Amino acid sequence: MPNPTLTLHVLPPSHPCRTVTAALERKGLEFELVTLTPGPHTEKMEKVYGEGNTTVPGLLVDDERVHGSTAILARLEELAPEPSLYPEPHADRIREAELWGDRELQDLGRRLPWGALHFRPEAMGTFGGGGLLDPAGTDFAIKYVRASWKYHKITAEKLADDLAGLPAKLDHVDALVADGVLGGDEPNAADLQIGATLRVLLNLGDLRPLLEGRPSAEIPRRWFADYPGDVPAGAFPSGWVPAA
Repeated sequence: MPNPTLTLHVLPPSHPCRTVTAALERKGLEFELVTLTPGPHTEKMEKVYGEGNTTVPGLLVDDERVHGSTAILARLEELAPEPSLYPEPHADRIREAELWGDRELQDLGRRLPWGALHFRPEAMGTFGGGGLLDPAGTDFAIKYVRASWKYHKITAEKLADDLAGLPAKLDHVDALVADGVLGGDEPNAADLQIGATLRVLLNLGDLRPLLEGRPSAEIPRRWFADYPGDVPAGAFPSGWVPAA
């Protein structure tokens, strides 16, 4: 059977898209990368992947539609079993950790950066690989960040809860490293799922002290070394970020 044609639809700042891209590269699979425009991407994704599927990433395997990072990684494992994203002896725990990363951690990689940018909108330019925005660019960023808060249903109360709960989540990741589920010589599905989210959080100066020195901080730096973005420390209001 000939190899299927793979087409991946992404947004540049999306950490689940980075997860899937890293998995495709790990498998050595050739694919076409289609970079969408933020905003109009929702209509495009729904058109390609079906009603209600408005988020990235999405993968076309010939004409087969696969939507979402966990579904895509599972499909890649079927297409190319080696090297495995779910190696023994921890395959079941890797799948469990991957789902935890998707369901419990992934949204923090959206809410916390957009939350910080509400207070430092000029830093939005760094996520595109540039520097701090000028006043005109900052005016645009303010409007964009407000729209993103609405789209992701962000509130100040939710941000404060996210920040308060972050140390416990990092403790959980550290425990997975200690158990050998994460942090092996080669990346597995959970490394890529969890690592991409943590890599976004490392771009926030307020959160770096919470991650520095932890085993969990080595995973994102190892597998996602190049990840633009920098929101200077002091963005979140005083008292919101737990002590390191």
